[in-house]
Parts: sequence; C-alpha cells; structure tokens
Amino acid sequence: MRRVRTCVVFNPTAKGDKARHFRSGLKELSREAELRATEAPGDATRLAKQAIQDGFDIVVAAGGDGTVNEVVGGFVEAGEISSRVRLGVLPLGTVNVLARELAIPSKFTEAWRAIHSDRERLIDLPMANFEHNGGKRIRAFAQLGGAGLDALAIERASWKWKKRVGSLAYIAAGLHTMLASRIGTIQVEADGRSATGQFVAIGNGRLYGPGFEFFPGASMTDGMIDLAVFPRVGWLSLAWCGMHLLTRRRLPRGAVIQLRAREVRLSSATRIPFELDGDLIGELPVSFGMAKQKIRVAVP
Repeated sequence: MRRVRTCVVFNPTAKGDKARHFRSGLKELSREAELRATEAPGDATRLAKQAIQDGFDIVVAAGGDGTVNEVVGGFVEAGEISSRVRLGVLPLGTVNVLARELAIPSKFTEAWRAIHSDRERLIDLPMANFEHNGGKRIRAFAQLGGAGLDALAIERASWKWKKRVGSLAYIAAGLHTMLASRIGTIQVEADGRSATGQFVAIGNGRLYGPGFEFFPGASMTDGMIDLAVFPRVGWLSLAWCGMHLLTRRRLPRGAVIQLRAREVRLSSATRIPFELDGDLIGELPVSFGMAKQKIRVAVP
C-alpha cells in the first residue's frame, strides 16, 4: 500500500495555548509529516501550492481561519492538480469557524486522527473579485466574509486582547467602532434582488464567529452564497441580536434580511472595508461568485 504523504503548513510565531502545545509536539509530528513554516503573511499560499506540486496527498493548515484561508489560496493557484489532494485542518486559532462548521475536533490528537481518516467533504469555494492597488484581484475563502462593522472591528482588534479574551476582543472592538466611527451604508445586489445595510455577513455555511448560526439552512455544497444583511447597526439592534446569540446561538427572526444567491455585489459611496475568513482584505466594491464543490476536506 502506498504511503500517504502529508505536509503541514504552520506559522511558527503563532501565539496562544493551542499553538504552544502544537509547537511542543513538532519533533514527534515530523516523523509523520513534512513541516513547512511560514515566514511572512501570504507564505502559506505559496507553501501549500508548492506542496501540491511536490506530490503530497494531504496539505494541512495548522492555525486559525486566516491560515486556512491562505492554504486554500494555494489549492486554487495549483489549479486542476489540486483536485487529487485533501485539505486538512488543525485548528489553532481564536475562533476556527470552518473547523466548527465541519465538526473538526479542537483537540490536536483528535484533529490529527480525523485528517488521516477516510472521510472527506467536497465543499464549495466562494471567490471574491475586487480591486487592490489599481489592479484586479481574485481571492478564495473557505467559510465566511463580512463588510462593515465586523471588518472595522478587525481593523481595531489587537492581538494582545485576542490572546487575553479570545473572540470577545472583536466584540469590544466593534463597540469601540460604533462609538468612534460613523458606519456607512452598503448597497447589496444579489441575483437581481437588492438591499441596503450597515453590516453584511457572507457565508458558505451556517456559522459565523464562535458557533453562531447566522445563515440557517445554508449548505457548503449547493453552489449558493448566503447573506445576512443588517439594515442598521445601533445599540438597540445589537443588544437584541446579542441576547439571542448568547442564549439561542442564532439571530432573532426579523433582525436581518436573509438572501441566497449565485452572484453578489457589495458597494458603498463611503469607505467600507471587507474581510474574508477573519482577515482584512480590502475595501468595497467587491463581487462574489462560487466555485462549486472545489476542494476536498478531511473530516472526522
């Protein structure tokens, strides 16, 4: 039987308890897989692409949602050759939304076992099209994106607070954003339908953030993009949504406009940033499409 070759792409400077535990086991892990460490932002994409071209059967993203996003970019850049390779996820980050969506264990040993099981999911990949530094860019993402409040919060959230309080750092940064900034209006066009809001969440699955269900009924295999459009972001609306999220893990009925579409465009007359998989990417306008059942992911 041919040996399954595994490559692990990881950030050696990642902080937090899970990252420290991972680094303490690197020597033992190196007996089972080749380890490739990033040196700068964007490195994970290059390393993942090279690992696919080198003939590895499994390429593992060891990190948070940002690391997963970069490794997924390597699969996309590798083109058709990537279809024979599986993506593995070792969740080491603050939130790990994709891992939650696919029920990938947070414990290292259990996640490593899942990576080498025979089970997998063939999932869609949303693609964002936008302009950056005068040129056109295309960026894939695995699970979620957002424009407006959450992207502004990511701009303000410091690593020091993320390390101390985890996902609460984003909530604190969002509240600070509401106090310090005037959030503009986003125009949404989705397969001929339109809406406006001050915060738009984009989903490839049901979950947003630490296990909150923003997109009920969403599927990672239907070729559709799900949207939750918040018409206004104010203290009362956030308190209403916050109570439901804390007690029921989902948004209250009627709080947002729910849309599902194959093609989406977000634009604004004022500066509004957007994020993908928790990383700040650029500013509106941005368009979204879907690459249906594009990537194989190892699951438990």
